[in-house]
Amino acid sequence: MNPHLDDWLESQPTSLLKSKRKMMKFLKQAYMVCVGNFANKPRTDITAQGGTFSFHMGSPLPDLRQISSWMLTHSPNQRKLAKLIPSLWKRHGREDVSMAGLFLANLSVEALAQDPWMAFIHLLQTQEPLSAVLEVAEEIVRGGHSSPSDEWLVAASEQSPHWHQYCVLFLSLRKEQTAASRRLVSTAPKGGELFERIRERLLVSEH
Repeated sequence: MNPHLDDWLESQPTSLLKSKRKMMKFLKQAYMVCVGNFANKPRTDITAQGGTFSFHMGSPLPDLRQISSWMLTHSPNQRKLAKLIPSLWKRHGREDVSMAGLFLANLSVEALAQDPWMAFIHLLQTQEPLSAVLEVAEEIVRGGHSSPSDEWLVAASEQSPHWHQYCVLFLSLRKEQTAASRRLVSTAPKGGELFERIRERLLVSEH
């Protein structure tokens, strides 16, 4: 636990959790507390220039978990946190994407008003960095949600080439593979280094 972040969180009024606008502002400030102003500026500029995320402050994932835990504990209305998820994804800072994943993983199905995997795929309107998609998927599984069924994955993989790759990432979080899932892995379009490393591991594990 980051004691500096812990002290800062304890100084924040829980009333801010009633307003989406205040929560969005609060999170941007919290990310900065995690890293400090001097560490933040260069990485933010480099990532923004790359066009992948709107910003990347470099906040460690354990610190983001600490922030989400504080919000989940003190929020008077979990549904308001669920409604924050699309706004975080739309703002699309690197930390925002991670926070969206933490909320998807830890909010109840009732608060989300749907299964977390369905909520997740509705966020993926355009091609996303596979590392970020994998991180969110890992959080959902870590939150106790089973990976999608073969039927769900096959149907989703037919949407587009990058959707096919997303489904392989989801499959990589399973303990066991099926004939349908192995076929989905082997027929996926070629990807970058991360994707091909995951594909190779899955294919090797068959033998």
